[in-house]
Amino acid sequence: MDPLSALRYFTIRGEVDKIVRVNDEFRFGTEYSFPCSAETAYRSKQGNLYNLETLVFYIQNHHLKHTDYMHNSLALRIPAVTFTDRKPLLDYLTGKVSTSDSIVWNPPKFPDEFRPDPSGFDPDSAKPKGNNTNDVVLDDVGDTHFSVKDKDIEIADYMGIIRSIEKPLKDREGILECKNKDFYSVLVAATKREEERQRLESQQRKDGLVAKSRLMGAEEGGLGLSYGDDMMGYDSKPKMHLKGSKLGEGVPIILVPSAFQTLITIYNVKEFLEDGIFVPTDVKVKQMKGARPECVTVQKKFSRDRDRVVTAYEVRDKPSALKPEDWDRVVAVFVLGKEWQFKDWPFKDHVEIFNKIIGFFMRFEDDSVESCKIVKQWNVKIISISKNKRHQDRAAALEVWDRLEEFVRGRSHS
Repeated sequence: MDPLSALRYFTIRGEVDKIVRVNDEFRFGTEYSFPCSAETAYRSKQGNLYNLETLVFYIQNHHLKHTDYMHNSLALRIPAVTFTDRKPLLDYLTGKVSTSDSIVWNPPKFPDEFRPDPSGFDPDSAKPKGNNTNDVVLDDVGDTHFSVKDKDIEIADYMGIIRSIEKPLKDREGILECKNKDFYSVLVAATKREEERQRLESQQRKDGLVAKSRLMGAEEGGLGLSYGDDMMGYDSKPKMHLKGSKLGEGVPIILVPSAFQTLITIYNVKEFLEDGIFVPTDVKVKQMKGARPECVTVQKKFSRDRDRVVTAYEVRDKPSALKPEDWDRVVAVFVLGKEWQFKDWPFKDHVEIFNKIIGFFMRFEDDSVESCKIVKQWNVKIISISKNKRHQDRAAALEVWDRLEEFVRGRSHS
């Protein structure tokens, strides 16, 4: 084996520390030995071949900055690797690339090197019979070097020589057996993930049906929404104004932003509106198992006047998925405070939007005034909550419900 191949072999194996200098030679463990001044097959961009001492010192100090490396080289009087050669040389020695244009495979033979004889390979058998005097040197990493003295032979059978000493370890079937490897846990995890996804989809469909059935039951049984009165509750005459009015037929829709920089999202809207508790979106995402919800059904479960009417709404965060007839059911939107949130909405401007849809902007009470500078120009209700006092969230949620119900009553009679 030549010095460059030996150095690369030891570098790839992570055994550079086993390269030890003894007098005027480098010993590579107990396998190889080369003179320190031996030229390698790696040619610098300046045209000269690097010697072994230069390359060994470089690979042992390649982590240093080039200025520090040059300073150490000068102090030890060791020729340095140039700055332009550093990266390509390191890539080759560490095995990132298999070859380099800087390598000149015509290295000298080193009679002082010692190595174990390759088992199953007789170097004499590789020499052609007759007067042909071709020298064959085969090293342990498969590098084969020929010194061709016979002009009639120009191409050597490299693959034939390599195959003659190959020892098959495993065939294709042996590799596929995957002994000592169990993929059952992967199957279980995939099955659980699919079951969770199907469970969430089923729950979402169920929530939608429950919300719709409650609204229809309220209309048929007299448990109506008295939009014309000051209170919502039982009424002898059903007064749900959905059909034929400007409020679309079906479950009302509340839109929330899909961006995480807003306080209310599809992830935490249910806890806020139903339970009166604000949970940050990032916390809900970590707690959530399964796929991201496309639609969430929320119901009013509490009120200042303890009314017994359960009002259901669909919450969505993808306006682009709404059909034209769905927009008649949109009654509220939590705004992000950016104009681009309303891009491609079926309205000419935000003035028309907030005449037909009530807007809410959620903010922390100690946020800067700049955070709602644009929102103050819109017909939007600003709801402030505390960053730490969660017991105050209920009052904020009640304010949202009061404003929403008042708006729905007015819209139903418009």
